[in-house]
Amino acid sequence: MLPSPRTVVRREAGIFALERALQRRGFRAVAGADEAGRGACAGPLVVAAVILPPGRRGEVPGLADSKLLTPAARERVYEEVVARAVSYAVVVIPATEVDREGLQVCNLAGMRRALAALATPADYVLTDGFPVAGLGVPGLAVWKGDRVAACIAAASVVAKVTRDRIMVELDQKYPGYGFAEHKGYSTDDHVAALAERGPCPEHRFSYVNVASAAAALAGRESGTTAGAASRRSGARTGVTRSDRAPARELGSGDGGEDAVVRSAGRRRRSTVSVASQAREGRTG
Repeated sequence: MLPSPRTVVRREAGIFALERALQRRGFRAVAGADEAGRGACAGPLVVAAVILPPGRRGEVPGLADSKLLTPAARERVYEEVVARAVSYAVVVIPATEVDREGLQVCNLAGMRRALAALATPADYVLTDGFPVAGLGVPGLAVWKGDRVAACIAAASVVAKVTRDRIMVELDQKYPGYGFAEHKGYSTDDHVAALAERGPCPEHRFSYVNVASAAAALAGRESGTTAGAASRRSGARTGVTRSDRAPARELGSGDGGEDAVVRSAGRRRRSTVSVASQAREGRTG
């Protein structure tokens, strides 16, 4: 029995080389899957799957890892991808689901759902970084896949642009956190807003920095309530403010807001539920 011929990946094909090699082996519909929002402490986790057409039509101008593109370039590439794709699908997993199920569980479930939602079934699947079991077709986990495989890069752009648009909408719904700028990631400005305001319903409460901010806010509110009750009690018993011990301001050594900010860097991993969309495009 003759051995199967090797799959040759031609470097000169660049980011399209892996897909072209698989297509030469008969896997015509090669799907890529990637997510956006994995490292954020607010907003949804968004997962996308994309099948690009073979040949020149599948060579999207400017296509690259979404993290390497400017926002304007991402928008241009996004429009090209959705116009050229044989099929693409997006799954949006809300923060409440991430808290309930755990991040990795949601990530894997989101990839399965996005791939299952493709209008054209995949013959082969490429995923970014880690394998996804139970797909029913052969697949390969590609290290830094959004930089070396076009279909994964396309999925990363679709997921990122979709999520960024959602975060801009959330910025209008929950002003003061700066969601439109940092997109829910733990920047210094976001951490400061969390410490001042406490979390909103779109934050991931299973994350340590969000849980710490929620606890600090609850402590401040309970302290305010207790102080108001004490003043009412003092008024009824004839005790004036000067009769009571003066309040002491919290400093960084007392575990006040400074302590909350210091704890914001550590997170606990988490998971989610889903809304999806799919679209079938034309090949040419």
